[in-house]
Amino acid sequence: MELRHLQHFVAVAEEEHFTRAAERLLVSQSGLSASIRSLERELQTPLFVRTTRRVTLTPAGRALLTEAERILAQVRSAHEAVAAVQGVLRGMLALGSEQCIAGVHVAGLLAAFRRRHPDVEICLRQAGSGALADEVASGRLDLAFAVRTAQEDTDQLRVVPLTGEPMTVLCHPSHRLAAAGAAVTPEDLGGEVFVDFHPDWGPRRTTDAVFAAAGVRRTVPLEVNDVHSLLDLVDENLGIAVVPRHFRHKRASLTAVPVKGTDDTVYETVALLPPPQAMSPAARALLGLLEPQIDSF
Repeated sequence: MELRHLQHFVAVAEEEHFTRAAERLLVSQSGLSASIRSLERELQTPLFVRTTRRVTLTPAGRALLTEAERILAQVRSAHEAVAAVQGVLRGMLALGSEQCIAGVHVAGLLAAFRRRHPDVEICLRQAGSGALADEVASGRLDLAFAVRTAQEDTDQLRVVPLTGEPMTVLCHPSHRLAAAGAAVTPEDLGGEVFVDFHPDWGPRRTTDAVFAAAGVRRTVPLEVNDVHSLLDLVDENLGIAVVPRHFRHKRASLTAVPVKGTDDTVYETVALLPPPQAMSPAARALLGLLEPQIDSF
């Protein structure tokens, strides 16, 4: 089994299309097809279901994809480790992040990294905490900054706390909660219309956990995937949002109301890391810029 066969296989799996994968890899489509057929012959099983519009993975293909991504990540780390010993950090840094996380200024961190290591290509992926955890564990990402939800340490993933804060309600200044001028409990919010993120985003999972712990049922008729849309909807008095406290600084026109019972840490920013032996030199260099927030990695 050759590395180039695995690289070709992963590209087709990600693009779900032979032509797009060939263009991405800068190879001919016939050569790419031959590479995939060679891999299927070696493994003695089809890896893709081919149609005229797209290709999808077979069960065998899905099983291979996880291992292929891990193998390719390890090979990349090996190349980068040798370069680091030679005194040059190069290769790629694949970073994941949730939107507007607390305690880490991602753009500033990457700018500082770029100044120190200009030969490293930076790739950034923004997604929810669940997807980011899966991608770090599989080796598709070197590390990620996310919100602690259900993640715990495994053989393939480490969850390192960075910072935490309570939750707060954001509402329109004319809303009854703003007029009351007092902290509220989840029970006080039971009948409200909520604006919130997709369920995979960390702030949504944190808010859901707060209400579940209080035994209060809520529905989210206004669901968004970005912070600005959430703030716009609240600004138009279409609903309220329960969000991490640092969100209150993002829209001066909105009123922030504390939530009782969340004075201790509820929303926690974490670094999602691979096992120490699997960390790339680029990931170690990036984390080094976060000290003393991370004592050991």
